[in-house]
Amino acid sequence: MSQMPIRMASSNTYRLRCSVPGHEIDVRGLASTSFPEGAFVSVSRDRTGRVWVPNMGPNRSFTEMHCMHGHTNFVSCVCIIAPNETYPRGLIATGGNDNNICVFSLDRPDPLYVLKGHKNTVCTLSAGKFGTLLSGSWDTTAKVWLNDKCMMSLQGHTAAVWAVKIFPQQGLMLTGSADKSIKLWKAGRCEKTYTVVNNTEFFSCSNDASIRRWHVDGECLQVYYGHTNYIYSISVFPNGQDFISTGEDRSIRIWKNGECAQTIRLPAQSVWCCCILDNGDIVVGASDGIIRVFTESDERIASAEDIKAFENELSQTTIDAKTGDLGDIKMEELPGREHLNEPGTRDGQTRLIKDGETVQAYQWSVSDSNWLKIGDVIGSSGATPQTSGRVLFEGKEYDFVFTIDVNEGGPSMKLPYNVADDPWLTAHDFLEKNDLNPMFLDQVANFIIENTKGNTVGRTETGHSDPFTGSGRYVPASAGGSSASGADPFTGSGRYIPGSGPSTVAPAGVADPFTGGSAYASNTLQSSSAPTNIYFPKTDAVKFEQANATQILAKLKELNRGAPNEQTLSDDGIQKLEKLLSTVSNLNAVQKPTTEEIEILWKTAHWPEDIVFPVLDILRLAVRHPVVNEQFYSDKDGVQFCNHLLNLMGPQGKPANQMLVLRTLCNSFAGQWGQTLLMSMRETVMSQAMQLRTVNNKNIHVALATLVLNYAGCLHKVADLEGKAQCLSMVSTILEVVQDKEAVFRLLVALGTTIGNDGTARDLAQSLGVKSQINKYSTVTDPAKLGECCKLVLNQL
Repeated sequence: MSQMPIRMASSNTYRLRCSVPGHEIDVRGLASTSFPEGAFVSVSRDRTGRVWVPNMGPNRSFTEMHCMHGHTNFVSCVCIIAPNETYPRGLIATGGNDNNICVFSLDRPDPLYVLKGHKNTVCTLSAGKFGTLLSGSWDTTAKVWLNDKCMMSLQGHTAAVWAVKIFPQQGLMLTGSADKSIKLWKAGRCEKTYTVVNNTEFFSCSNDASIRRWHVDGECLQVYYGHTNYIYSISVFPNGQDFISTGEDRSIRIWKNGECAQTIRLPAQSVWCCCILDNGDIVVGASDGIIRVFTESDERIASAEDIKAFENELSQTTIDAKTGDLGDIKMEELPGREHLNEPGTRDGQTRLIKDGETVQAYQWSVSDSNWLKIGDVIGSSGATPQTSGRVLFEGKEYDFVFTIDVNEGGPSMKLPYNVADDPWLTAHDFLEKNDLNPMFLDQVANFIIENTKGNTVGRTETGHSDPFTGSGRYVPASAGGSSASGADPFTGSGRYIPGSGPSTVAPAGVADPFTGGSAYASNTLQSSSAPTNIYFPKTDAVKFEQANATQILAKLKELNRGAPNEQTLSDDGIQKLEKLLSTVSNLNAVQKPTTEEIEILWKTAHWPEDIVFPVLDILRLAVRHPVVNEQFYSDKDGVQFCNHLLNLMGPQGKPANQMLVLRTLCNSFAGQWGQTLLMSMRETVMSQAMQLRTVNNKNIHVALATLVLNYAGCLHKVADLEGKAQCLSMVSTILEVVQDKEAVFRLLVALGTTIGNDGTARDLAQSLGVKSQINKYSTVTDPAKLGECCKLVLNQL
């Protein structure tokens, strides 16, 4: 895997060489390697890494040579560790969402060793000399490793470290972060911070859709604009000047001499990663799980049949007009197919046409001298930035970005505008920037005024009811209950079911979507094409409150007879628990729980795990009461109590106990004492709760999703990026296995709550690829709340 000279790209156009299926879902990282010759490594959300070698036959494709397993969650990055005497073919390092780094050889599918130390997703890796490795993580740190040991931790960033690079000749290290800074490190110390490749220069890309070239002294040498959405990866040619980039706008862009020389569109929304092979070919990985290789060599171009199949796949994709990638679209003003008779003026030029009732997007191909269809545009009829989100242009968001054609056949110009701006000043700046005649001032200003009529600054709030209760605010007492069906797997058919209770009647169509038995349906929302967000942020605790006290007590008395002698309750003890249950079932009652009653509850909560579940059912109701909440969660007793619950919730525990402990933890957020302690133990509680995601029990999944939602609510207005990153990681991981629609809904609310009003958290969610995970729920109509909430989250992303 030693470094070999890479042939520099010629002036030819890149065209498809092959499409390489193999991964089940998103390809998140790529790295070229010289052994075997011409090979590359890919990693994916499917938790695998794969080595691909070129075929010797005429089909010009690649064959999987080696598959690596070792991560317990999706793999997000990969790099090659150079050969040494011990490993003459080099090693492969991969980082994942399980917080670990796995180091593989080509001789075995499992890791040689696993590097543990990061507290969150490892999202970037860079290898240096003598087996050194630099890693960056969502936990805001970078770490330096030598073989299987962590040598130092680089601390100083205040947000996730998304990119790292070692400069071995100078002994320097670079880290780029979501805190919008790049730091230069030497001997573990931060030498410089740049706020806003050769041996002295480097490139950076960002979610502001810009690429920048820097000198290591901190001077920004050049800024490149071309992408219309987040940029995810860059790979640089050997001359240190030309490079390729990929992003959320479905494109690969080839940059030469400071300009975008070619744009290649893919039939996938997120183009996550890229690398350059030794022969100059380009490899890209995307959200559809397909690896595609492009070449400028006539000898390696795909067959006419394969190119046609790729073009057909591209033409059948849909492009959401709300992304702003194509500018503002007014269907009634678009030309017809005759517009395609005119040749384009540059490679990658985009042209929209109207074909009946649809809008189609075409891209000009210089190499083929024709227009290539790149997809059908959806959401183009009547869409405005006020309903579809703001548009990103040159690193800033605008309400409108108009496309202006000044000269027929000449290049189009972009005119960005916010409704709060002065149209005349905007027109003046546009003419001056593009060196246009000032006599067009009135014409451009009037164009802006005419095309922004009726739009006002900001968004007005409408008076909708709380989607969780049907009233103005969330009212716990009004929560409905869903009746459990089927035999009780723990105690027999038709008998007490832990956590169950009689259903209460909810207002028609507005039952609480967290605890009610009927699906939430908003007449107001159903009649609107752009629903107002009434689902998130959800900042008050979601609780499990319904119960059947009679059944709980009957089961308690039955199991009390089998309790150990020293823990058996007397008749008086049972009466006190019965009184406590009555008190905590009605939080508005004047009577308060007594110290003696709470002590009996504490004692019985330590019954053997086979018989403790009715006590846990009382406990999850009791912790909602402020007196019990304070008693159980104060000082050292609180930590001891929480650890006891986590032991009952262990992966080998009883499913009834697991579910009731999760519900108890959720209800604990109702009191300030419980909320404070659970926030202080967040990392431990959430990590242990995550182990239950693979349990095939929808009640556990709903409770697990609710726990994440309650943590998200507490973190909503707090500047705790590490906590939000853990919430996002849990949401993404649980979505991989959960099927129950109620659990998915609560995860979507948690996701919306976490990213709301926090651009960095939103960027983290983007990097996790949650858009591709949740997109399938946007069309769900039963229950309607699931589809509505999903669309609102997608708009946030």
